[in-house]
Amino acid sequence: MSGPSQERLGVLGGTFDPVHAAHVVVAVNVRAALRLDRVLLVVAGDPWQKHGEVAAAAPDRLALVEAAVEGIEGLEASPIEVEREGPTYTVDTLATLARTGREMFLVVGADVASRLETWRDVDRVRELATLVIVERDGEARARPPGRGWQVERVTIPRLDISSTDVRARLARGAPIDGLVPARVVALIRDRGLYTADG
Repeated sequence: MSGPSQERLGVLGGTFDPVHAAHVVVAVNVRAALRLDRVLLVVAGDPWQKHGEVAAAAPDRLALVEAAVEGIEGLEASPIEVEREGPTYTVDTLATLARTGREMFLVVGADVASRLETWRDVDRVRELATLVIVERDGEARARPPGRGWQVERVTIPRLDISSTDVRARLARGAPIDGLVPARVVALIRDRGLYTADG
């Protein structure tokens, strides 16, 4: 006799400065591959490892992610870290989201997986969620961060898009259409974000 079904929840955190097409591709592919009910794109409010390096304000970045996932089944923008005061840590976010009947999957890129041991209270992170390592097609498999992790791997199409490049293109007036969802492009323009004088 089986118990009540559990919610399978993906947690994809980031500065999303700005969100771009590859972020959406990651979320969609992870949700499909692991049969997740939802994937939350958690916008970092004050990311401690990037303190002082984030270009757009947290409310703007959250609005961009909301625009990016609008109409995509199973993807949601989460304000949980934007609404929390002070530096944001993944362990606090996972602890806040944890509840009976919910299984959590922490989605990270291969580059982040190699640095997880530098995170705050990483042992608790390991207890709270299965680690999902996203690897781009054609890349070597990333090594798990250490013993004791439950690990899933998801391979996505190779899309060489970065927020750094998107910001640089915007600063010099180059187009970003196609690299960034259309609603996000419109919102960036409406709010005057990432321009030389914005």
